Amino acid sequence: MSQVVDFEQLVSNVGDAVVVSDAHGSIVVWNSAAERIFGFTEEEALGRTLDLITPDRHRRRHWDGYHTTVQTGVTRYGSDVLRVPAVHKDGHTLSIAFTVGLLFDDARTVTGITAVIRDETSRWNEERQLRARLRELEALRDTRQG
Repeated sequence: MSQVVDFEQLVSNVGDAVVVSDAHGSIVVWNSAAERIFGFTEEEALGRTLDLITPDRHRRRHWDGYHTTVQTGVTRYGSDVLRVPAVHKDGHTLSIAFTVGLLFDDARTVTGITAVIRDETSRWNEERQLRARLRELEALRDTRQG
């Protein structure tokens, strides 16, 4: 028996952020997980550009890649998980991981880009602390051996 999938309900209830932007980079979908992760309500996010969550120092690179992807209809990331910094509404930095997908019309023109996003700030901080501790232990070992 076939079931019809209610995609609006799926996007609303999934635990990861779903953010869809149009070909110009304006946000057209912002689910409750995006609100939880980034702090902006749906009303605050819809119609705004992705600059809303992109750190200033990364914006040029982000937009260069975004516009190239929209023009060519090809993303070099495919199913790769991207890890980048992002910005919360209150200004603190997040570490996010996400995948992207392209949306096309019947003529195969890109109409939007979708991102499924997870907040990995805690994991990133833990890994950074572990790397720092490892460097300390290696330095201590080198001191004792030398």
